[in-house]
This record gives sequence, C-alpha cells and structure tokens, in this order.
Amino acid sequence: MKLLIKNGTVIDPTGGIHGKADIVVSDGVIADVLLEDAEDEAAEGGSDSGTSECGDMSSDFSSENISSGVYDRIIDATGLYVMPGFVDLHVHFREPGFTHKETVKTGSMAAAHGGYTSVFCMPNTKPVIDSAKNYKMLSDIIERDACVHVYPVGAVTKGQAGCELAEIEKMATLGMKAISEDGKSVMDSGLYRKAMKLAESLDLTVMAHCEDINLVEGGVMNSGKRAGELGLSGISNAVEDIIAARDVLLAKETGVRLHLCHCSTADSVEILRFAKEDGLSVTGEVCPHHFTMCDEDIPCDDANYKMNPPLRSKADLEAIREGIKNGYLNVISTDHAPHSAEEKAASMSKAPFGIVGLETAFALAYTELVCGGLIDLDTLVRYMSSNPAKVAGIQGGSLAVGKPADITVVDLASEYEIDKNEFVSMGKNTPFDGRKVKGKVMYTVVSGKMVYQA
Repeated sequence: MKLLIKNGTVIDPTGGIHGKADIVVSDGVIADVLLEDAEDEAAEGGSDSGTSECGDMSSDFSSENISSGVYDRIIDATGLYVMPGFVDLHVHFREPGFTHKETVKTGSMAAAHGGYTSVFCMPNTKPVIDSAKNYKMLSDIIERDACVHVYPVGAVTKGQAGCELAEIEKMATLGMKAISEDGKSVMDSGLYRKAMKLAESLDLTVMAHCEDINLVEGGVMNSGKRAGELGLSGISNAVEDIIAARDVLLAKETGVRLHLCHCSTADSVEILRFAKEDGLSVTGEVCPHHFTMCDEDIPCDDANYKMNPPLRSKADLEAIREGIKNGYLNVISTDHAPHSAEEKAASMSKAPFGIVGLETAFALAYTELVCGGLIDLDTLVRYMSSNPAKVAGIQGGSLAVGKPADITVVDLASEYEIDKNEFVSMGKNTPFDGRKVKGKVMYTVVSGKMVYQA
C-alpha cells in the first residue's frame, strides 16, 4: 500500500517541521518527506544531493509517477494541516463487561474520528485487567476489532481491591506498557510503593488516578458555592491533592516513571512544578473539560457535567490553564468515559461519573488553547502526540522517515457546532453538545491505512 499526502502544511515538532510538504507512505511507514522549499532549492540548482533534512527523496513525487498510478491513494491536503497521529493515554472502552456503554470496536472508531491513532484503555472492566489471562483476552478482542492502536493498561492490584498486587510482571511480558488503578487510588502506600518498584524494574509507566477515597464523603461535584446552590454534595481539592503529593514523593523514592491523570486543581499544578524542578520522571495530563469549564458553568442538576475529578473552581481553571502555558501540564488526554443515556438521565447524586471526549478533544483544545492565544499550534501537537507517546514509551508522535505512518489531517478553518447525535461512540454523554468550535479532523491514517475520512 502506497499513499501520497500532498500539498499540506506539515506540523512535526519533533522533526522541527512546520511548512508545506508532501509525505509518501509505503508499507505502513513514512517513506519520504519532501519540504516545499527543499524542492524549490533543488529545482534552482541550490542542492546537488536530491535530499532534504528529512531523508532521501525519491522520484515518487514526479507528476509522471502520480499520474501513472504509482500510488494506491492520493490525498490532496491543500489548505489542510498534516500532523502526527494523536495519542490518548486515558480512555475507557468498557469491554469486557460493560458493552452496553462502549466496545473496543466503537471506541476505536470514535478515536479515529477524533484523529487518534493510539489510545490506552484503562483496566476497570469486568473482569478487571489484572492477570495475563485477562490481558490476553482483551488483546485478542483488540486485534479482532480495533481500527487504531489500542494498548491495554493493567491494574495495579487484583480486582482493583487494593490488597494484593496484580500479575504485573506476567502482563508486562505480553507487551503491557503501563499500570493504573484508574477509577480509584491504591490507598495502601506500602503496597503502592512495592508496585512502583516493580514497574520501575520493568520500565513501565505508572498512571495515577489521585483520589483519597476517605475524603470523598459522597461528593458528586466540586465543593463550593455552586454545589450549595444545587443542593449537591461537594468534593474538596484535598481529595486529589493529598494523593498527588504522595504519589510524587513515592516516585521520587522509587525512580519510577509516574504520570498524573486528569489533573484538576491549582495545587496539582504546583505539585507538578515541584516534581519538574526536582528533576523527577513525573508528567501530568489535563482533559479538555478541565481547561474549558469550571463549576460555575454547570447550569443545573445535569449529570452530563458529572465527571471525576469534577469541574473545579474558576481559580483552579485559571491555574490549570497557566500550567498548560508553562508546560507543567504537557499532555492532553480525554478520560473518555461513555455511559448509557438512561444512566446519565439520573440526578448527579445518582448518575455515574464520566463524559465522552475522543471526538471533541482536538477541536476544543484548538479553539480554547490555540485560537485563545494560550499556546501555539506546534505546542498543541506536542501535547496531543509526541509527549504522550514519550510518556508511554511507544513509537508515535513523529513524521520522520522510517516511523510508523500514523497521521492525522485536519482542517483548522472549519467551524461547526458539536452535535452529540453525530458521535460514533455509543456514549453521547457530553456537556459540549451545541458548543461552537474550530478544527475538524478530515483524515486519520493508522499504519498507512485510512481508517477515517470526513
């Protein structure tokens, strides 16, 4: 399979590319990248090598070869932006056990629609992904049904019960890249330290859901004025901050690669600042809902606004945005968490936590962060592709010659309203329905194969 993506503006921060270029894909990898100015220079006799900084340029780019059918497919990306495929470190595909909410097939399709070429699915399924047997079962489903790269994340403890370590070493031998107790925290610090030491020895990333369950006390939204107005129980910032601080200190002691999931508070940003200044292998992610909304934006008792951690105060929102700007929060993930319409029709006091995000993340991030002047486009691409790939230790986030051909093509000029009824995800639970955004994913290519076209 040979694919040509021509006339696009290529954004590849890891390769220092931001300009017009053509990309050739062959047998699932990037075969050639030809920058427009390099082509012009060669035509003018300014270079006798026939190459650019990106690698050897073959004659495949000639008009004769294009017209003679050298390529199986040609994408004319004129006016579009070509980027490394997005990587999401935090999704819930619900399979096995909760396939009425999402499946690997529908979740991966939603990922492709959102421009994601790699995703990491959390282990809080039924059964929990806590053993080699369960890991293999999910891997077989992924191989059969997924249209993007799906990496199962293993649990830290058996059944996520917090009492005994899961089969971490056995799952690692099957290719597991990360462990997480997502949906909860391991409250036994001694057991968690033991897991971190093991993860460090196996070169695994620990993805931390930071929540002190003893402080939640039935809370369903941020503790503050708005919770009182709605008559709902609140969740304080300390619920997140205490565990975030503990986990960073344990990472300092063990040397493990630690990733803090869905950071939502001002003090989480401060804790990440401390970790960075101390030279620790600690990173933090932020979800679009936490950099676009605060608890004041919750209009009523609407469970589509219920997520964990919750929408925080305006001061926390501003601190999160500052953390994105200064790079303490340098990964954007979705925490894609689909639920049925019936479940989300209940009051916030009874409905499950979680919103979907795969099909809205890029547009929200581009609209809020880039169009809003907080960061530039290259930084956004790093936050959504190369940085998460590096955190998880996978190939991706690069359009360099020889790298996997995981590519996203977007139309930054496209303006539209988010319509949950157009989602391919089984989950429609989003507070962003009807929100106006810019930036539409037009094509998603995984290992050289077209998996989505708008």
